[in-house]
Amino acid sequence: MEHVPPPAEELALLDRELARLDARRSQLLVRRAWLLSVLTPPVARPAAPPTPSFAAPFGPPSPVRPSAPFAAPFGPPAAPVGPRGAQNVLLTLGGLLLTIAAIAFTLVSWGHMGIGGRSAVLGVVTVAALSAPAVLLRRGLPATAESLAALASALMVLDTYALHRVVVPEADGRGFAAVAAAVLAVLWGAYGLLLDRLRLPLPLAVVSAQLPLLLWAWAAGAGATVFGWALLVTAALDCAIAAWGKGVAVRVTACVCCWATGLLGLLVALAQSVSADAASAALAPGVLLLVGALIAVSGAWRAPAGLAVAGGVVAGLCGVAAVGGVLRAGVAWGWSVPVYLLCGVVLLVAVRAPLPRPVGQGLVWASSTVTVGAVLTAAPPVGLSLMGAVSQVTRVWSGTPDGGVRGALGVESPAWSQMAAAPVVLLVVAGLLGAVYRSREWLVRVAGPVLSPGAAGRGAVGAGAVALGWAGITVLPAMLGMSYAAAVSVQLALVAGVFAVAVRGLRRMDGVGLTALACGLAGAVSAGMLSLAAEAATYAVFAVLLVVFGGAAVMLGGAAASAARTLPPTPSVQAARSVRALQIVQAVPACGAVVCGMVLARAVGASLGLAAHQAAPVMLAVPAVTVLLGARLRGLPSALPVELTGAVAGVVAVGMAVTDRPFLALVLALCGVLAAGTAVRAERRPVAGYLAMSLFVLAAWLRLSASGVSAPEAYTLPVTMPALAVGALRRRRDPEASSWTAYGAGLAATLVPSLFTAWADPHWVRPLLLGVAALVITLSGARLRLQALLLLGGAVLALDALHELAPYVVQVVGALPRWLPPALAGVLLLVVGATYEQRLRDARRLKDALGRMR
Repeated sequence: MEHVPPPAEELALLDRELARLDARRSQLLVRRAWLLSVLTPPVARPAAPPTPSFAAPFGPPSPVRPSAPFAAPFGPPAAPVGPRGAQNVLLTLGGLLLTIAAIAFTLVSWGHMGIGGRSAVLGVVTVAALSAPAVLLRRGLPATAESLAALASALMVLDTYALHRVVVPEADGRGFAAVAAAVLAVLWGAYGLLLDRLRLPLPLAVVSAQLPLLLWAWAAGAGATVFGWALLVTAALDCAIAAWGKGVAVRVTACVCCWATGLLGLLVALAQSVSADAASAALAPGVLLLVGALIAVSGAWRAPAGLAVAGGVVAGLCGVAAVGGVLRAGVAWGWSVPVYLLCGVVLLVAVRAPLPRPVGQGLVWASSTVTVGAVLTAAPPVGLSLMGAVSQVTRVWSGTPDGGVRGALGVESPAWSQMAAAPVVLLVVAGLLGAVYRSREWLVRVAGPVLSPGAAGRGAVGAGAVALGWAGITVLPAMLGMSYAAAVSVQLALVAGVFAVAVRGLRRMDGVGLTALACGLAGAVSAGMLSLAAEAATYAVFAVLLVVFGGAAVMLGGAAASAARTLPPTPSVQAARSVRALQIVQAVPACGAVVCGMVLARAVGASLGLAAHQAAPVMLAVPAVTVLLGARLRGLPSALPVELTGAVAGVVAVGMAVTDRPFLALVLALCGVLAAGTAVRAERRPVAGYLAMSLFVLAAWLRLSASGVSAPEAYTLPVTMPALAVGALRRRRDPEASSWTAYGAGLAATLVPSLFTAWADPHWVRPLLLGVAALVITLSGARLRLQALLLLGGAVLALDALHELAPYVVQVVGALPRWLPPALAGVLLLVVGATYEQRLRDARRLKDALGRMR
């Protein structure tokens, strides 16, 4: 068949078309740039009248700008800097240069003039710089006036320095600086009010007003309390300016200064209040904190919503710190936390006060902050109670520890006495949250003007109550110094109670149930580890935990079944998801019960004095039970997790028996029986069937190896021949059956042990016979298109040949130059790389051919 047009001519046509497309694209980009310049006149120069361009290859000519032959491909051209922006830049630079010159003039230049002469010159220049903005504003030059006003402000500062050096050189620098800052604040304020079109003087006056009181306190050598009052009075002035000041710039500057000075003053007062050792010493900083709270509330009254909430938070924290500092004075710090917590709770009474809503919200946030802080201080003993039990893992059944539960946790008594307030804090907060959770209507009625608690908020409150109540009771035994048995009993009772709450809450699938479930699991782990100290405690604790986990799983399963039965024929998505989630959560306590069974099984073996490998069959009782449970839970989401947990017990049993080959073979065979029992179920057959086959074969190999058999074929061939016969019958009845199912186990039962034996055999007869048999099997698999025969026979044949040829290969490699193997490897890589696509196609064809085999 002839190619029309010829390839060379077609290539030329394609090149011409591509060139025309590039030309058209450039033309359209130029047109786009011109349109953007027309649509945005403020930021682009007026465009020249468009003129027709050269003829477009796919349409009529388009008008383009001749002055822009190459348009920017990613947007309109950059806008030129406007005259106003350039003017501001120049004026700013000029003002800075003049200011630098004035500073140099005052400090270092004109050394032949005295400081008095320089002061006189500066005074004249300052008066001129202060007068010029008024004239410039009348002439409509505000930017120039602003620059000169900034220069005049800097000159005024230099004038104060010169005044100090000339007029009152003996005056204290700090006191003079305080007076100068006050005078400058007044002058800048008056100047800004007189020339109200200038934006800089009034903010400068606000900034200067921050210094007089602080500098005065510093000059007077005042104490921390005076510094705190100076900061708070300054903050009060800033707050007034922020509320009633003129202009946005003034208010923003005053607001920033208010927060800075106010927070510094409050930190000073808080440090004094916390360090006070008597109520009388805490009164003065308490008054300072209350004044700070008053300033915060008054400022928040007129502030925007966000700042008002922040002001309410600061006011609430100041009130708690002031009252709590007086009440806790002289008390150990550990018991100071409940005092502050009580003050934080009482602060919630202010919710009903006639305050703006944002301020009330801030007070609630302040109370929450105090509560969270108190809970965090109580967290360390909870961690010690939970994690201290981990130390028993290294002292299993070492006997009841000395010192009761504190000795079991490994923490000395003085440490617990310093944390004695922790359970009080946790239980008080839990009780409060529980009361709020139970009285939602009352909460809505009381907190309605400030908060609007919803269902999600109520769930979070309930979850917090459960978690904190559990934590408080968890730490109680160690705090009270209970005996080991009493502490373990309390932990078990707590786990049972928390799981009861979890079951009740999970029926509604809310945060309370999930939190209780998590707490129950953590408590169960801690109690289980704590019980490892004594043999009787281990049996008692894990038996109780097994009953608790099992009962929770059964009750959750019943709740899920009841919910599923009550679903309408066409349930909503939310209802169906709730039932499904309940079924999934059921797997958590069910798997916990399996883990408890594993611990009990291992404990039974240890109590009987069995070695680890001898106790391995006892451990297999756990997966045997899970196989039966999996059949009972068929179709439920919890079935698979339970069976997998049981499989973990089987893996543990194998690991226990790995040191003794006969027992390991026994354990593997028993695991194979369990896998075969699981494979009876159709949904588990694809995995469990192959697993059972592999375990049986591996058990047989290990048994032969443990018996010291040197000719395994005498034992494996009697198994292989009937297995192959059964496989052939299976293939005759079901031609679609996999060759792995029919022949895989039978072939592997003989080939693999023979291969291992052949590798250790110094003679040539066994490798030869094995190679011949593997070759026959490989050719049969290729002829009959059976994947198992081809792959198993080929793998065994390759490994057998490798074993026989290995000595000669080593000799040849040793005789070759050392540079030759890397060179050959490089050549091989080059060849593979050059024919990569072909090799890839070959690999795909091989994969497809293997995939078509049975």
